[in-house]
Amino acid sequence: MRISIITVAYNSGETIAHTIESVLGQTCLGSADVELEYLIVDGLSSDDTVGIAEGYRERFEEKGVIYRVDSEPDKGIYDAMNKGIRKATGDVIGILNSDDWYEPDTVETVAETFRLNSCDLMYANICMHRTDGSTFIKKARLRGFETSRDWNHPTTFVRAQIYKENPFRNLGIHDDYGFFLQMKQQKRKIVVIDKVLANFRMGGASNKKSLREAKKRIVDRYRYCYRINGFSRLYIIECVMIEAVKWIFG
Repeated sequence: MRISIITVAYNSGETIAHTIESVLGQTCLGSADVELEYLIVDGLSSDDTVGIAEGYRERFEEKGVIYRVDSEPDKGIYDAMNKGIRKATGDVIGILNSDDWYEPDTVETVAETFRLNSCDLMYANICMHRTDGSTFIKKARLRGFETSRDWNHPTTFVRAQIYKENPFRNLGIHDDYGFFLQMKQQKRKIVVIDKVLANFRMGGASNKKSLREAKKRIVDRYRYCYRINGFSRLYIIECVMIEAVKWIFG
């Protein structure tokens, strides 16, 4: 099995080394059962992001990892993700943000999960890191009521052909969750693992405390996640609740 990991970056010089190191440190490297491909899709950064990424090339090649760094303008994060998905040659694809990082056995766990379950998509728990240094675990669940509180994109891995046939719509800032809901509507086989596979650094665009930004995120989530995938208008309540929780707890 070949697993492709995609990291989309733009002026990520302060954090991308940690992200890359977490991929380089995977326990599956050198295994005869798992091949690893790592693609970094840069949006023509003006800082040292590309230089840092290129500095890891020899170490990845020594471990037998297919390593590619591309840098060119894009039309936003989901356009960049789609570029990476199109270029990926693996059987399974995972997307890791340029300020997040994997646990050491993430890829090994993913390979085992796909082998045992023949699933289309899987995701798992994630450790959330606040700006004050505190952490908490955001649990992964699969239930009838749809909420992004149950789903964690950095831990999500998808059959490559499904990603290629269903690219991100590139309509808003929650297109990754919109993709997940699309998969639910298509009745894809989804498996949830009760284990931390990734770490998420809080404080990005989805957590910015601003009434204007919160309203924008509510409308975005409602239109481009729930309604575009045929979910009830009542999900506007969930969209408002998500923002209320972020506002109160950070």
